[in-house]
Amino acid sequence: MKNKIAVFDIDGTIFRKNLAFELINELAWMKVFKREVRKELVTLYTKWLDHHGTYEEYRKALVKLYVENIKGCTREQIIEASKIVVPFFKDRTYIFANNLMAELKKKGYHLIAVSGSPIEIVEEYNKHLKFDAVFGTVYELDDDGLYTGKEAFAPTAHKGHVVRQYVAENKLTLEDSYGVGDTESDAKFLEIVTNPIAFNPNLNLKTIAEKEGWRIVVEKKRCDL
Repeated sequence: MKNKIAVFDIDGTIFRKNLAFELINELAWMKVFKREVRKELVTLYTKWLDHHGTYEEYRKALVKLYVENIKGCTREQIIEASKIVVPFFKDRTYIFANNLMAELKKKGYHLIAVSGSPIEIVEEYNKHLKFDAVFGTVYELDDDGLYTGKEAFAPTAHKGHVVRQYVAENKLTLEDSYGVGDTESDAKFLEIVTNPIAFNPNLNLKTIAEKEGWRIVVEKKRCDL
């Protein structure tokens, strides 16, 4: 019998904040990125909190900020920052996600995460999650091992394709499958699973979920100090 699969987004679905935000912040404190980057980061976050733009616009702004500053950095520097961030933030998760992950693991489900955050911090975070596989944004390295500032692979734009390919390559099944996400970029994998869950969805995903009859779950956010 083929193993069943459950697919999770990470930022805003499992993790109560954003891995890319915390990574950029740490890289600025480490002086790998310019210290001014932290001011830009806080400005972006404040604008989003004050409802100036959607979460997707905020996410894209974070990606732009990361891309602008990663050029010339080494993978070792990003991994070092990730190893600082994850232990500090690893327990800031949603109760619903924690309970569902535990339940599905007991039932023998194959769990994967597809995230738009950089792969280095996604893989570090998975040392805590212990998922069967994770996907994050991969940035190009030049011949000297330095980041060029270009994306080599961005799963956010192809989440449905990533899941379908993974299922095929690993001889899994989408029968009785689960998917959990919070923004419209997750809709591409939510539409192919048996049990799609829009968790604390933004307006765009909420609209899609209501139209498609998907389950909507809302969990009150707790304050992050």
